[in-house]
Amino acid sequence: MPESSTATVDRAVTDTDAPAEDRPRAASAPAHRMPAEPADRVRSAVEWVAVIVGALVVALVVKTFLFQAFFIPSASMEPTLQKGDRVIVNKLSYDAHEVNRGDVIVFELAPDEVGPDGIKDLIKRVVGLPGDVIETRDGVVYINDRALEEPYLADGMVTGDPDDGQNPSISRQTVPEGHVFVLGDNRSNSADSRYPYRGPIPIDTIIGRAFVLIWPPDAIGGL
Repeated sequence: MPESSTATVDRAVTDTDAPAEDRPRAASAPAHRMPAEPADRVRSAVEWVAVIVGALVVALVVKTFLFQAFFIPSASMEPTLQKGDRVIVNKLSYDAHEVNRGDVIVFELAPDEVGPDGIKDLIKRVVGLPGDVIETRDGVVYINDRALEEPYLADGMVTGDPDDGQNPSISRQTVPEGHVFVLGDNRSNSADSRYPYRGPIPIDTIIGRAFVLIWPPDAIGGL
């Protein structure tokens, strides 16, 4: 007898035949967003106020204890700094180390030294440190009988010009302890330690060290 064969008939499984958990679910209608409750709006407003207040507190702490921007009001530091420039001052510099010769610093005037313009903070360069013997000879600054190299001065600039009443020389003197002798880089237009009414400035009046120029944008860089 011929062998019998058994055929398997495949049948398509319909949705109704599939287990309930495998059946595709009908798309649900999109949920409608509920309008924000008044309490949510209040909470959001409070959060924004907290963020703004926090940012202001951080800015105040930074300005008071860490860094502060200063505007250059005059030409006394040309060519290093131009009138209208802005610099950042590090207020912690001299908590970490001593004042160094060549530092550009911002210091606060005594109340009786503030002029009619109301400017009470000045920016100058430190050239003499406590105990230094400072003087000028033929337009050159000498520290402890050695000529001071000043590459930051404009070509031809001298310190002490007998033909320029705005550029006095420095008579031989010793910088007192706790003080520094400061000069503007523009020696013919700077009210600095050469003048008797200013003299060497107390170190404790120094606000900080100017370390970067931030304005104008094309001149951004370190000092």
